[in-house]
Amino acid sequence: MLERILDVLARGEIVIGDGAIGTTLQARGLTPGAMPEGWNLERPEEIRVMHQAYLDAGARFVTTNTFGGNRYRLAQAGLTERLAELNTAGVQLARETVEERAWVAASVGPTGQLLEPLGDLSVAQAEEAYAEQVVLLAEAGADLIKIETMNDLEEACCAIRMAKQHTALPISCTFAFDARGRTLMGTRAAEAAQRAVEAGADIVGANCGEGPTAVAVAILAMSAVTSVPLLAQANAGIPQADAHQQAHWDITPEQMGVHAHDFVSAGAQIVSGCCGTGPAHVAAIVAALRGVQLGPRTPARR
Repeated sequence: MLERILDVLARGEIVIGDGAIGTTLQARGLTPGAMPEGWNLERPEEIRVMHQAYLDAGARFVTTNTFGGNRYRLAQAGLTERLAELNTAGVQLARETVEERAWVAASVGPTGQLLEPLGDLSVAQAEEAYAEQVVLLAEAGADLIKIETMNDLEEACCAIRMAKQHTALPISCTFAFDARGRTLMGTRAAEAAQRAVEAGADIVGANCGEGPTAVAVAILAMSAVTSVPLLAQANAGIPQADAHQQAHWDITPEQMGVHAHDFVSAGAQIVSGCCGTGPAHVAAIVAALRGVQLGPRTPARR
């Protein structure tokens, strides 16, 4: 049986996760703009192949294809009635693929709505949507609730609180930052980390945003204000469109391996990939960080 990820992190081990889900599936035929979660039921073998490729590359956790699995995101694609099926299948496909060889991190993304007073979504509505999703993910067999790509600190805290109240799983929460270390809503990385931990997050960090440099800046700021494990999950740079309007990412696997050292130097203990990264990037991170060990640290706050 797998050890709990928090126990492994408390020993000072560096944990390397998988890479992108959405852009990886687009490379395998998913139509741009389509909800990736639909493939959990329509093309499950593609999801298994993706998870296996990351496992083979050396990932110690794989991320479920459930990022947009809340009722508000699924409603945009007319998939609300299949919410339970899509989330459950997302976890089951990952679990069936990795068995007990890696952890299954259940992806939870933003609702895509603005909270009051900027928008129409109330805190109660956001909490209800997140509670609905995290319960399904936990019951399906996830090892970790992985809240990611958050811009609104209050919404992130809604998701964290619901995961804390309705599951017994470790909780990770990462935010998307620009090069100055601020979210789209203007929140600084240090404040995001502190508030997320206060809400109940066991792991905090940065993902997506403006690429590896922005992630490193955010991780450094977070490391100064919290002792919980930090997760660095960078894009493969910024996509550039070619003459055929196909996106190409400008950070190679070898370059991502170099950035991985920057993340660890800044304070990250968990390193994985976001948009534009694939198994080759993960393999490069594994090779770059092989043998690197951090000292034991205080266990994450529960």
